[in-house]
Amino acid sequence: MRLTVVGCAGSFPSPESAASCYLVQAEDAAGRTWSVLLDLGSGALGPLQRYLDPAEIDAIALSHLHPDHMADLCGLYVYLRYRPGGGGANLAPPTPVPVHGPFGTTGRLAQAYGMEPGESMSDELAVHPWQAGQPVRVGPMTLTAVPVEHPVPAYGIRVTGPSDEDPARQVTLSYSGDTDACEGLDALAAGTDLLVAEAAFVEGRDDAIRGIHLTGRRAGEAAEAGGSRRLLLTHVPAWNAAGVAELEAAEVYRGPIGRAVPGLVIVL
Repeated sequence: MRLTVVGCAGSFPSPESAASCYLVQAEDAAGRTWSVLLDLGSGALGPLQRYLDPAEIDAIALSHLHPDHMADLCGLYVYLRYRPGGGGANLAPPTPVPVHGPFGTTGRLAQAYGMEPGESMSDELAVHPWQAGQPVRVGPMTLTAVPVEHPVPAYGIRVTGPSDEDPARQVTLSYSGDTDACEGLDALAAGTDLLVAEAAFVEGRDDAIRGIHLTGRRAGEAAEAGGSRRLLLTHVPAWNAAGVAELEAAEVYRGPIGRAVPGLVIVL
């Protein structure tokens, strides 16, 4: 199993990066590559095409319904429906891409796209509401949604699949989505091979704002307490000083720490 960072900017695209989008891939026993997206935020559909044809996505897992995590599903709908040989009014519809997200995802997508009453994306995007703690199987990977703390219904996502180095061994990647410190984050961090944790806030600057985002320190505390074997900090807004999140995390976490950048590949 491997992770490719497609977009990692916090809250809005930055000059260097689209908003949140992470491509997780793994091969099954027959050698077929399965591709799952964790979020598809604003600006991410463009760089995603460097890594695969969007029609080859096997599933999309949405952490929550803020635009920086789901806005480019509107563009994906257009791509799936109108690409030559794809859908369209006079062509057979493509197999819809499963989209797993919070309750209300169908209505949120229709609202974001500006659909008229009675119109639907269901031929292109098949929405399935998360059931917390109930695993979803995508090829050789298992996805489990874990509720986390954010102003809207939000989930972190734990992905388990075969190791690239030893397919007989299972590895785990946990993605925090957007959250403050909470029991859900602790569950995501527990025993994971890679914790991908947002770090949008800064200690001392944002202390009065709770229930929305992590700091690098709070992400590091969760990784240390849970025994995460590696920490990747992400969702850092363009206005934060470079390196602050990593320095905060290093004060409390003893494992390897990295910072997400577009194009980064981590093999598990």
